Amino acid sequence: MQSGISASQELVAQFNTLLTSDRHFGLLVTITGEALTPLELLTPSGSASEANFFSNVDSLLVPRLQEKQPLYILLRRYDTSPYLVAATYVPDAAPVRQKMLFASTRLALVRELGSEHFRKSLFATTSDELTGAGFRKHDAHEALDAPLTEEERELGAVKRAEQEAGRGTATREIHLSSNFKMPLTEDALSALKDLNGGRALVILKINPETEIVELDEVSNGASPSTIDDVVRIVSATEPRFTFFRYAHTHEGSDSEPLLFFYTCPASPGTKAIKFRMMYPLMKRAVLGVATNQAGLTLDKKFEVEETSEISEATVHAELHPQVEARKAFSRPKRPGR
Repeated sequence: MQSGISASQELVAQFNTLLTSDRHFGLLVTITGEALTPLELLTPSGSASEANFFSNVDSLLVPRLQEKQPLYILLRRYDTSPYLVAATYVPDAAPVRQKMLFASTRLALVRELGSEHFRKSLFATTSDELTGAGFRKHDAHEALDAPLTEEERELGAVKRAEQEAGRGTATREIHLSSNFKMPLTEDALSALKDLNGGRALVILKINPETEIVELDEVSNGASPSTIDDVVRIVSATEPRFTFFRYAHTHEGSDSEPLLFFYTCPASPGTKAIKFRMMYPLMKRAVLGVATNQAGLTLDKKFEVEETSEISEATVHAELHPQVEARKAFSRPKRPGR
């Protein structure tokens, strides 16, 4: 998934300083508006060499980590090229919108600054993972090189697919499909096809055990006639993909547009961030299956956090935008003679 955010000139300049001067240990990066911007260069009093890495982490980085503020952290770790580690810190207590924004932009950050400069990339949800002890634990885990479990293999496929989706080329979109093979269950695909045959509502969710998209049973047998009916059915605590055939009349004309709602509530605690991240990642695959395999044509797409943001008024504003009548130009009267 791409966010459309790019590196600012200030970030590129400070990143070049980090690369060319071994005085600096790291660079902190954030998102400001529509750009990746630098926050601070971390400069130790001693050496920024690999030998001092763990002590520099504890003295310079850890005090700057906040409980609710995501952050990109570029660290000089190795004495030989590539020198750097790119860490994405997305704490569990951060607002959901920020979580998704930082998660979807992390690949763009490395790509724009030059992936050849980074030996490793890390994703952390707690500050403990970015302490000296946390890095040592990560190193020890990598050194074990233990066989992957089935769950770890599938999670690896998700991460690879995220990287491919982040690059956004047509070839890599095909690779996404081959990684996931069939990202939806047969029941979910069948329900999507029924939207062209009289079914009004299909709600999809990701099974956390299999990481496959399946049908949310609450949509079976449901026949909502209004947007408010749909909002009452869709989960208000977990992310969902919702397809609704909205039969309605507007200014005397009947229509049945097919609407897509992606909701990702900010309610805490039900899913870990690494699972929640799968929803924006899987969205492209779900829409691809809906269009290419189920034969659906989506008229409007809506992406919100809370289901309460969806209403008849907001949907109608998108489906039937008001055209402001332009007043005819009235030539001013000529002044009397």
